[in-house]
Amino acid sequence: MDQKIFINKAEASGIIALDLSDYKPSLDIVELDIRDHLFMGMIVKEKEFKESIAAVDFSVYHEKAVGIVCSTDAIIPPWAFMMLMEKLSPYVVYADLNNAETIRLDLWKRRLMYADLKNYKNQKVVVRASTDHDPSLYLLAAGLLKPLVKTLMYGEIGLPKVIFKS
Repeated sequence: MDQKIFINKAEASGIIALDLSDYKPSLDIVELDIRDHLFMGMIVKEKEFKESIAAVDFSVYHEKAVGIVCSTDAIIPPWAFMMLMEKLSPYVVYADLNNAETIRLDLWKRRLMYADLKNYKNQKVVVRASTDHDPSLYLLAAGLLKPLVKTLMYGEIGLPKVIFKS
């Protein structure tokens, strides 16, 4: 009987994969609509604003990232955001004036920027393709990896698209 030896060419290629999903933030990200604390849903009146946020149980935001948004076209003075942050700060991991999706992307980029990428130094690296990832993550990954890697690719180990080769 003829025995065939199978060689895993992808494994033999020496290509290392970087999966951007590994850097996706796992914490809960919620939105806090400031409109709920405005007088008639449209105007910031200091007394009413203070009373409104004093009545909120901010502990519901414990260990979460909070996106502060305003669903109305109101002009919000900076002190109002400062008051909100004063109430949120004992509980939240992160807060910003953005929607939840933008905050998720910002946190994802931060995790990638501060990641220890030394294992990729002088290696052939493929950044795994995913239609679920924002293109800005690939832009950031390319900028971070180019100074380190011998070869930068996109796609999958078995069929990568070469981006850069030193």
